Amino acid sequence: MQNYTKILVLAIAMSLAYLNTYAQGCVAIRQFSGLGNAVGQGNILNQGEWNVSANYRYFKSFRHFGGTEEHPNRVEQGTEVINKQHGLDINISYAFSERLYGIVSLPFQYNERSSLYEHNRTDRHTTYSKGFGDMRIGAGYWLLSGEKAKKGNTAIGLGVKFPTGDYAATSTFYRGDEGTPTEMTVDQSIQLGDGGTGLIVDFQGLWNVGGTFFWYYDGFYMFNPKETNGTPTNRSRPNEAIMSVPDQFALRTGVFKSFEKIHGLGVSLGGRIEGIPVRDAFGGSEGFRRPGYIISVEPGVSYMLGNVTGTLNVPIALLRNRTQSVTDIENSTPDKVVHGDAAFADYLINFTVAVRIPKKAKEVFNSL
Repeated sequence: MQNYTKILVLAIAMSLAYLNTYAQGCVAIRQFSGLGNAVGQGNILNQGEWNVSANYRYFKSFRHFGGTEEHPNRVEQGTEVINKQHGLDINISYAFSERLYGIVSLPFQYNERSSLYEHNRTDRHTTYSKGFGDMRIGAGYWLLSGEKAKKGNTAIGLGVKFPTGDYAATSTFYRGDEGTPTEMTVDQSIQLGDGGTGLIVDFQGLWNVGGTFFWYYDGFYMFNPKETNGTPTNRSRPNEAIMSVPDQFALRTGVFKSFEKIHGLGVSLGGRIEGIPVRDAFGGSEGFRRPGYIISVEPGVSYMLGNVTGTLNVPIALLRNRTQSVTDIENSTPDKVVHGDAAFADYLINFTVAVRIPKKAKEVFNSL
């Protein structure tokens, strides 16, 4: 493989390593999302080649926001909600041709949520959820090929998110003055799925802007037309009694640089926005949701050795906004505006290992 192609491979693997968003708090941005990152080295795969990646994410959310205003008193008084979430995505992509690829993404989760208000409001307890999430399957197409793609390329993709994750997971809560153990559904932010079938539209691209510098961009929108999923929220307001099935979106862009003197090493710096809209593009928007968005700066580092690439990205939150939901608006009056809050993380740890399986390796394996 020529040196320029190696740089391009590394840049693609680096820049696409983290389109797969994960919740940075009570705003329930689960790891189902766009499919671009599952390709990894997608547009340099030859026909019949595979790419397999494992993506691990972790965050701890505890800072409460209503709108863009932080409520530091929650931490000071010890009443904050603390979410700790671990996610692992196994992504498998296959090149049907130089330009057409298919993807399957299999997500797994382990979540903890610690609070006072969900229990007896005096003692802090923790609820849990773990298991398989909402899987995705899709395909993408690179717009350029051959010499036209030498300096860069853009792909568009279409996928489906299936409701394979448990969207009514339960855990033990401690209710009442005596803290009586009670089995109830966990908060929406740590449910394993949302109960809806979603349509994913995404794009991704990478262009050489001079020397060893590359401009990358990717984004997606997931349409979730189902309005509610029937799962009780255990909340007192009637219009918040059942969980909503919200849309989801994310957008990233930035610059990647490789180092010719240290073959395989690259760094990136970019920005990202991800969130849950107040209202869905299609279908109703009733039921309980915590809409909002996070704007982050995203530094990263990557190293490629042969056909194996490792990437580490750490998005750091710059702006967190828990927007007013449909139910907030419905519960508001001229004299009193209702605006719920949500807990957000300061940063997210995201680590990916991707393995490209060339045709020669496949032929050797088949001959054994």
